[in-house]
Amino acid sequence: MDTVRSIVLFALAAVLEIGGAWLVWQGLREHRGLVWVGAGVIALGLYGVVATFQPEASFGRVLAAYGGVFVAGSLAWAALVDGYRPDRYDVAGALVCLGGIALIMYAPRPG
Repeated sequence: MDTVRSIVLFALAAVLEIGGAWLVWQGLREHRGLVWVGAGVIALGLYGVVATFQPEASFGRVLAAYGGVFVAGSLAWAALVDGYRPDRYDVAGALVCLGGIALIMYAPRPG
């Protein structure tokens, strides 16, 4: 059950961090205004809160694994929200990152 909880928390953290960064980008680079920037800052702050609910106690392990979530999630966000078409190397890289996450977070470790 901890693995399912962890995966859900990683997905929520990705939506908050990537979505928050996207909102800031839209607010500043696309001139949508400070309300967008403010919403992005709030989402980015909530990302930090969500990460603390991971069942794993090691900050370094959680953040290292989240790096892979960020890579794969960013490509998915770009495809779903911005119409970006990942090529086979993007997809292969994301799959490598997801494999790394599995090793870092969910490999069996002695007691």
